[in-house]
Amino acid sequence: MQLSDAELADINRQLGKKSSKEVIEWALDQNKKTVVTTSFGFNSAVTLHMVTQVRQSVPVVWVDSGYNLKDAYVVAEELIQKLGLNIHVYNPVMSCSRREAVHGANFGVPDNPEFEDFKYQVKLEPFQRALEDLQPEIWISGIRKEETKFRQKLGIVAMDARGILKVSPLFNWTEDDISEYMMKYNLPNCRHYFDPTKVDSQTECGLHLSQFEQGGGI
Repeated sequence: MQLSDAELADINRQLGKKSSKEVIEWALDQNKKTVVTTSFGFNSAVTLHMVTQVRQSVPVVWVDSGYNLKDAYVVAEELIQKLGLNIHVYNPVMSCSRREAVHGANFGVPDNPEFEDFKYQVKLEPFQRALEDLQPEIWISGIRKEETKFRQKLGIVAMDARGILKVSPLFNWTEDDISEYMMKYNLPNCRHYFDPTKVDSQTECGLHLSQFEQGGGI
């Protein structure tokens, strides 16, 4: 699925006036193979709740690096059951215990080839397997523009290098918007979350990063 910059910009202008639920409905109305991704991180429940309210059968892809804290796994199980998620879990080929026995517990230094290899092995390679299995044309994600500088350059809808249309219904939401929704629907919040592939809150783990990505910003 390929769209030009002009087409993306036009779609973003239209969806910029819509609610997040309407954005999700628009994505699903395209009648393309669609997935939603989740980390089961801090406020992942919002996107999952919204999508399943529109269509419960949408495949949910979770790349579990194996390094999550207990809180994330507890929240994940609660949401899988509570929302009836059509969950697809992808893990690294090498387990955490084996990796630490062979390479040690040190994940490496950012921008160092060793760290890039680590990110690829625990997150990017499992995600690539998910894409090969599910063959999505549309990818619904929970990213928001205020989270990182890179994301501010995107839009509600963006095209990645693989030709997958990325739809972010919460793109313009603030932390307050997220908190309100979580309280309104009494959704479980993962308060203790750890992503070993991110150095800080402004760092991209790699899933959303592509030098060829078209933003179609509004």
